Amino acid sequence: MKIVYIDLDGVIADFDKGKSEHPLGKVSPYIGRPDKLPGIYENLDPIEGAIDSVNKLLNSQYKIFFLSTAPWDNPDAWTHKRLWIAKYFEEKLIKKKLILCHHKQLLIGDYLIDDREWNGAAQFTGDWIHFGSERFPKWESVLDYLNVK
Repeated sequence: MKIVYIDLDGVIADFDKGKSEHPLGKVSPYIGRPDKLPGIYENLDPIEGAIDSVNKLLNSQYKIFFLSTAPWDNPDAWTHKRLWIAKYFEEKLIKKKLILCHHKQLLIGDYLIDDREWNGAAQFTGDWIHFGSERFPKWESVLDYLNVK
């Protein structure tokens, strides 16, 4: 069974919207470091089409894991990411399938769906599906590529 890792922020969860709407988003020391905003990861809206698409993947021929980076100096983010996926996905499909890691290139798998090249995504030894790129602008193109209906 092929393994697919799915990033959270910018792929499933709308981090850009969350940081622009956060009440402390324009306050020092958070300017330029929105990942440190208190509670930023707790209530992010899903990206359009993400929940349905991930549910299709969770019920497909692939083995799915969520692979995200949580800021080291915002420990609440680690908990909030776990609670966020539990809010949107069926517990039996996601239990113990969240990996928080700053070095994504160290994981072994077939596909990584990620919107940014940072934290090892560009060096991932499987196939990096660059979400939001010209080739994979939306979830529909990702599902087509993975042949998931």
